[in-house]
Amino acid sequence: MNHGQYEFIFVNLFIMKQVTVSIDDSKYKFFLELMKSLGFVHVSEKKPVNKQKEKLVQDVVTGMMEAKQAAKGKLKSRSAQKFLNEL
Repeated sequence: MNHGQYEFIFVNLFIMKQVTVSIDDSKYKFFLELMKSLGFVHVSEKKPVNKQKEKLVQDVVTGMMEAKQAAKGKLKSRSAQKFLNEL
């Protein structure tokens, strides 16, 4: 059973809330038409994410978080020279 992931943005008094909905492909067309019929909903379809790019971004974010923790002394770190010597 395939599930699509789509974003629906609900607008209320200039404050926007964003909702992500995972829905079975067989129900998608009906659900999309229902959402479009509501005057206050903006529908934008998310494109599938490249898994390699997603992993790369997650690794970079994790590295940045670790660097911040090391700078605060909350995570043990080593010098660049020590790191290079281990290679």
